[in-house]
Amino acid sequence: MQFEPVIGLEIHAQLATESKIFSTASTEFGQTPNSNTTPVCFGLPGVLPVLNKKVVEFAVKMGLATHCSIRLDSQFARKHYFYPDLPKGYQISQYDRPICENGWVDIEVNGETKRIGITRIHMEEDAGKLVHDESGECSYVDLNRAGMPLLEIVSEPDMRTPEEAKAYMEKIHSIVTYLEISDGDMEKGNLRCDANVSLRPKGQTEFGTRTETKNLNSFRFVQQAIVYEITRQEDEILDGNDIVQETRLWDSDRKVTYSMRSKEDAHDYRYFPDPDLPVVNIEQAWVDELRANLPELPDAKKQRFIEQYGLRGEDAGILVTDRTVADYFEEVVSHQADARQAGNWVIMELGRVTNETKKSIREIGISPLDLAELIGLISSNAISGKIAKTVFEEMLASGKKPMVIVEEKGLKQITDESAIESIVDEVLAKNPTQVEQYRAGKTKVMGFLVGQIMKASKGKANPKLVNQLLKQKLDQSS
Repeated sequence: MQFEPVIGLEIHAQLATESKIFSTASTEFGQTPNSNTTPVCFGLPGVLPVLNKKVVEFAVKMGLATHCSIRLDSQFARKHYFYPDLPKGYQISQYDRPICENGWVDIEVNGETKRIGITRIHMEEDAGKLVHDESGECSYVDLNRAGMPLLEIVSEPDMRTPEEAKAYMEKIHSIVTYLEISDGDMEKGNLRCDANVSLRPKGQTEFGTRTETKNLNSFRFVQQAIVYEITRQEDEILDGNDIVQETRLWDSDRKVTYSMRSKEDAHDYRYFPDPDLPVVNIEQAWVDELRANLPELPDAKKQRFIEQYGLRGEDAGILVTDRTVADYFEEVVSHQADARQAGNWVIMELGRVTNETKKSIREIGISPLDLAELIGLISSNAISGKIAKTVFEEMLASGKKPMVIVEEKGLKQITDESAIESIVDEVLAKNPTQVEQYRAGKTKVMGFLVGQIMKASKGKANPKLVNQLLKQKLDQSS
């Protein structure tokens, strides 16, 4: 039997406001436990929540950026469940009247574009955090996180592979950071998701029983957890067992999901409108103003990069994923650097360094102007591409300008034809066997001879001239 996975994601983005959603408590990360709190965060009797307008603004921006319809009269609801880090015994969320509905985003996987529907985007407060004692005898409650403003972005069950789920989460991350409504820092839990996975026999329209894997806080973990869950559910079904509707957790060390608790349905939460909060009425004129002031978003920027700079679609897609990287690239090009070369350097070399160092592209110590100067040295044939990589590494290590490094280390490319010709003659004289092999039809030995010439010139000979002169001399005498 062949199965088809059905995947939907619920992504929680913590909003980059200075205060919490319903109180004046600070949202600053890493503070002493229970110091970023007010009586509202503790759920003390008699206190009333007051909505942070900036949260509504950020929600509307996200809805507009994902093609949602914006509800002008959304409503908060109480979602009841009992857990030690939820002091009120309920979470303030939205249920049947969310602020954003019926949107979509496009993702690209293996060169193919797919549209993923967004069911809803709603505002809600975060719960606190349990800190477990090493002895295992007790747990402590830290309410610094309680009341943090969240957007929950709920997709349609439109994804069919773990790769699509990863690409969708990357797209949502890209949008919230472009809008600057969240810093998207997944290590701090500022963007995390719950993955809903079910299987059904291929060709069947009815959904299978789903499980929900909670709090996945990296693109890699989302993909790995879904891969595992698909395999686990398939094995269970083939063994004749029923899939249990449950909430599961991901163990990133063992690369497995494990059961946490049975999964509730909506009616189990006993939703009802929150009597302490009025209906959120917003004006269409305000929505229109926010729409007019949205920044250029990833898809539009990608298309512009292709048309304006002549980039390949794949390269443009990589560059626009991170707004900081896209802005850096454009700054390099603004200093008269060749756009395609700039794209390659940003993606390959700077991308490698940022991955290795875990620093942002602005933190690694090479300015857009310095990279443009390095690319200019290649374009003007002052240095070769190979030498440029040596210069790049020295720029990282010393912080010096490219031209300073080239001059100090004597790396300037040899472009004088007569100088290169003498090196070619010398190499041909030293390698008569390979010369005869070339003339006998084994033209692949030309690569060996080019290598010997570059070695003799310490990598400084212009490769194009080397190939041109070498071929002339070999063909003339054959």
